[in-house]
Amino acid sequence: MDLIKKIFTLFLLLGVALDAKMVVVSSVAPVSSLIKSIAGDSAKVITVVEAGKSPHTYEPKVSLMRELESAKLYFAVGVEFEKSWLKKFQNQNQNLKIIHLDENITKILMSVGNKMAREDPHIWLSPKNMKIMAQEILEALISVDQNRSKLYKQNYKKSLKEIDELDKNIKKTLAKVPKGSKFMVFHPSWGYFAKDYHLLQLPIEIEGKEPKPSQLIKLIKIAKKDNIKAIIVQPEFSDKSAKILAKELNAKVVKLSSLSPDWQGVLLKLAKTIAEGFVD
Repeated sequence: MDLIKKIFTLFLLLGVALDAKMVVVSSVAPVSSLIKSIAGDSAKVITVVEAGKSPHTYEPKVSLMRELESAKLYFAVGVEFEKSWLKKFQNQNQNLKIIHLDENITKILMSVGNKMAREDPHIWLSPKNMKIMAQEILEALISVDQNRSKLYKQNYKKSLKEIDELDKNIKKTLAKVPKGSKFMVFHPSWGYFAKDYHLLQLPIEIEGKEPKPSQLIKLIKIAKKDNIKAIIVQPEFSDKSAKILAKELNAKVVKLSSLSPDWQGVLLKLAKTIAEGFVD
């Protein structure tokens, strides 16, 4: 009986090992969603920075460091915390393969006050960029799990179709919005979206800070001239100035998270919000 129990236990352990999902990690939730759409049920996808938290100041928890020990892939996007933490992740797991999804993407600059400062890390807020990243994700998954390459390729094709459909819907939504039109945001996260659809984002924050009263007056004048009807704010940042501006402009404040896992829904809602300002 003991031998039968041992054999049964061995089979159970083998079954668990065979069913064990590959662990992969990504810095932000929108990219995690893209990975899941390609990997399907074959991978456990861990997100480092969830919606509502800032990738600029984030510090990983101890529990995450433990999970990283069994991860095979890490998908980096170029956000600020990666500069100091990727090496620590690599030290935690020498077998961890880090994929830099931003390497094949042409970066744009984020405007800060009156000057163009640093590269914009929010590369996932663009259907065009997500298609580039999808290709990188596919290749990375196959490199560590060739047995499921057929599944990954099938899911990749489906993902591309979904992204193309999203792009089509956004263009349709923005059809009556003149090229070069401005939309007001608190934090200038939406530059890649604006570039893709020939728009301009008008940020409220000045060099990462709430604007002073004199700066608010200038923003009100600009917003009135450009007929701004909505102000986009993110849960990760204060909406104090946005509410003041909205009251002066008789505009509405719309909360959209650039870190939402539902990145497609967020971009479509952003397009609809912008388009509503141009309805006759």
